[in-house]
Amino acid sequence: MAKAQDIKEHMEVLGSDGQHVGTVDHMDGADKIKLAKSDAKDGKHHFIPLSLVDHVDAHVHLNKAAKDVMAQWKSAA
Repeated sequence: MAKAQDIKEHMEVLGSDGQHVGTVDHMDGADKIKLAKSDAKDGKHHFIPLSLVDHVDAHVHLNKAAKDVMAQWKSAA
């Protein structure tokens, strides 16, 4: 499992299919990634659980396809 401290602001988040999911705004607590609303089509912040992170390099790579992540994420204004 990836470590929260490896995830930095402005990193691109990619689904397991290599598709763009969003851009990291910051970690929200120890177990959620808050995505930047400026990068969202609906203009809202979205949250992804840390448990979906497969690994982190120059990007945050998730263990689910982008469309599946977007169908399940939580939103906030």
